[in-house]
Amino acid sequence: MKSIICLSASWRTVCQQASVCFPLYRGLSLCNSSERLKDPEFLCKTVIAQQPCVTDARCFQRERTRIPAGCAPKLYPVPASSANKMTSYHTDVNMVQLPTDRGAQQLSPYTPYAINAQQGTLVNIQSLFEEEVIIDLCSKLAEFSCNDRAEGLATLLEACVEFGLEAHSPPVLILVKECLELLSNRDVGVAQLCHLGMVACALEGRGSRVVTEVLNSIICAVEEDMVSPSEAAAVYSLLTAFYEPSCQRQTLMLSALHRQTQRQVHRLRASQVSEILQSLVKLKHKQAISLVLRLTHRASRIFKDFSDGEIIKVLSALMILKQHDDELLAAMEKHLPGRLGKCDPELISTVMDYCLHTRCRSELIFEAVAENFVCSAETHTDMQITKQVVAIGRLNYLPQCSNQMFEKLEKVLSARFSNFKPRSLIDVLHACIHLERFPLNYMVRIFSPYFLQKLQANSEPVDKTVLGQLTQLHLSASLECTCYLGPKLPFFLHMKKFSSPDQAFESPMETLLYRQVTGPLVQLLGGKFFSTRVFTSIGYTVDLEISVDENGFILPQSQWEHTYKRIALCLDGPSRFCRHTQHLLGKEATKRRHLQRIGYEVVEIPYFEFEKQETQEQQVKYLHDKILPAISKCRLNPPTD
Repeated sequence: MKSIICLSASWRTVCQQASVCFPLYRGLSLCNSSERLKDPEFLCKTVIAQQPCVTDARCFQRERTRIPAGCAPKLYPVPASSANKMTSYHTDVNMVQLPTDRGAQQLSPYTPYAINAQQGTLVNIQSLFEEEVIIDLCSKLAEFSCNDRAEGLATLLEACVEFGLEAHSPPVLILVKECLELLSNRDVGVAQLCHLGMVACALEGRGSRVVTEVLNSIICAVEEDMVSPSEAAAVYSLLTAFYEPSCQRQTLMLSALHRQTQRQVHRLRASQVSEILQSLVKLKHKQAISLVLRLTHRASRIFKDFSDGEIIKVLSALMILKQHDDELLAAMEKHLPGRLGKCDPELISTVMDYCLHTRCRSELIFEAVAENFVCSAETHTDMQITKQVVAIGRLNYLPQCSNQMFEKLEKVLSARFSNFKPRSLIDVLHACIHLERFPLNYMVRIFSPYFLQKLQANSEPVDKTVLGQLTQLHLSASLECTCYLGPKLPFFLHMKKFSSPDQAFESPMETLLYRQVTGPLVQLLGGKFFSTRVFTSIGYTVDLEISVDENGFILPQSQWEHTYKRIALCLDGPSRFCRHTQHLLGKEATKRRHLQRIGYEVVEIPYFEFEKQETQEQQVKYLHDKILPAISKCRLNPPTD
């Protein structure tokens, strides 16, 4: 689109100077995306006057503000360069010519003027919003095509928004009238409609007549299958502000947009994929699952084209939408390890957070993250450090550089202990015990009365998840670190039962695997000589418990008072392992260690081993081979109280 500034030489200088007076550096310099001011050298060298304090938008419409004689502010001398050199034009807008031989003085912060650094002139910005000026400019816009005219009107409205004009001010009313006249033709492109709709919403709200006409035009375009991939991304972004689920027409339009986007997903660029995924999160449209899967697949194909910020948007959206794609993980493993050394630390923490949410235990990614942590942990924020350490711990991965990693973690915690939020600090220390790294130096601090009081700030009860983490830290110190003689967690803060709906500390037994195992187990034991879902004294739940006497004989329930040793059968379904691996989650590994410490013989029956036993005879033999060694240990080893 040709710049509207070219319409008349009398507007050129004014628009150039006004454009840098607005926060987005757009103002009234109506150019296309390639022609707008983008040169940072130009922007930093241009002297910008602050906007006036506006109490009434109408004050711009009736009279021009002039600077009294003798009070005109002076210019800072700005050296001209090829980057910011401006062409001089005559203008009929009210300007004040300043002497060039005077020294530089401070510009008044409330002077509504832009400064021409080349010519040393002040351009009255208020004069741009006079009614006759807007009318004249709109008449010039009418000579352009519908799309160029819509873009020009949208940018003019955006300038009104940025300069603080109210929706009922005369210039805005004139522009709104022009927009409604233009939209009645139904010839405006979708991209221009989206731009116009967003600006109109910012100026008049969702009830704007312009917004209504824009939505009607977009609905027609979608119904006629006239939306390109780039336009689809703009429409999704627009709908996040205007979508009404109760409006049947909008719902049908959104469904049609989903179908069109699916057909064109192979043409989407990286920025468009991330933008659409973010919009789908905001829209919460249940029928978009197939579109999300295709977008995820597309993201895996063009992963190397994403910027750091776009990867963060994609992974954040997939976590909220609870979607996972193996091809995306493969693309991450291929491209991320070599990129982590120079990327934004927020990207690293988001990647680890995504791996944790999807239970993806990627050795390639985790090794690269651990090495990066050793080299640059000091530059990461407390929350970024927390996300990285928590993911490594909860997914039960011990890096090859674990010694250096935990040394660096200890240095960071020692230097910034008081800066960490109590909840984040507990998350980090709790993740360490999953890897059998016991932070005894810091347990002294977190079990102190002062720290525990900080957790109960604002007289609110301590979160149950935090209590469970503190209890497991206490159990690790008591059961696994007998040398620890520091303060312990008060008994009234102990969590009595670790099973919870969020499965933060143990995963429940899967019903299908239980049914598959109990039949052969009854045949092996000669009866139902076991109990189900037993709560232990320290709060864990045992899937199946078998009691034996001192001679190693299995006891029926009626004689359990003579129990000499207990055997805990852990029926491990897929939810207790990292995705597509045979590695237990950190919480399950910690649970097994604690059960062993209180005297249980732990027998693990993973689903991937039991499912290989095709016949019941093979299943019985498999259970026999698993349980018999545990019974033999009971005969040799006395129980521990």
